[in-house]
Amino acid sequence: MSMKEIYHIKEKKEKKCVKISSERNGKEFRKEKIMRENVTVFEHPLIKHKISLIRNKDCGTREFRTVIGEIAMLMGYEVLRDLETELVDIETPMEKTKGPMIKGKKLAIVPILRAGLGMVDGMLSLVPTAKVGHVGMYRDEETLEPKEYYCKLPVDIDQRLVLIVDPMLATGGSADAAVEFVKKQGAKQIKFVSILAAPEGVKYLSEKHPDIQIYCGEVDRGLNEHGYIMPGLGDAGDRIFGTK
Repeated sequence: MSMKEIYHIKEKKEKKCVKISSERNGKEFRKEKIMRENVTVFEHPLIKHKISLIRNKDCGTREFRTVIGEIAMLMGYEVLRDLETELVDIETPMEKTKGPMIKGKKLAIVPILRAGLGMVDGMLSLVPTAKVGHVGMYRDEETLEPKEYYCKLPVDIDQRLVLIVDPMLATGGSADAAVEFVKKQGAKQIKFVSILAAPEGVKYLSEKHPDIQIYCGEVDRGLNEHGYIMPGLGDAGDRIFGTK
């Protein structure tokens, strides 16, 4: 085979790859009206599959709680792929060498109470040394405005990557308030992680805080008149803890 023929085959393969990549990106960002550079919606089949499991109204408390943790772990793997590392000295059973390890103070996981607690163990299974803070919020059922009642964070929060976690990003009000609290405490690196989100919440949070990265497992159709995500999965806190 001549070099000209080899080059022609290579060029066709590259063009095909570009087309596939373009089609895939188009699918991932089909909700382009709400997507911003600081928003990532995961397309991993395991995440999608497990979200479908917890949507089911017949999914019991134990299974719901377990699967929420599994989704959090899968999402955490992707969210933390840009953690900074440094080479350290290691002595293996065979010889001395160097290997990469996470650099600095690592991270802090900050769940928005109470539903956010369901995502903590999944995240900690990846990074057991992470510190855990808490932000207590509740939503006024009439105004839908967030009300805070508790905030406790690690004292060195300014030196850590902060993952604020909440299974649901609905109106964006509670998420916005939580981000503001954490920023006031000195946090400089913040990522917000939710399993399900409404377009309204994604748009609101991404515009209010363009400096943070937002991660979602899925973006649903929208909110109903009561501020619940549709089709959603109901009240995540009630389903995690078995309350009504």
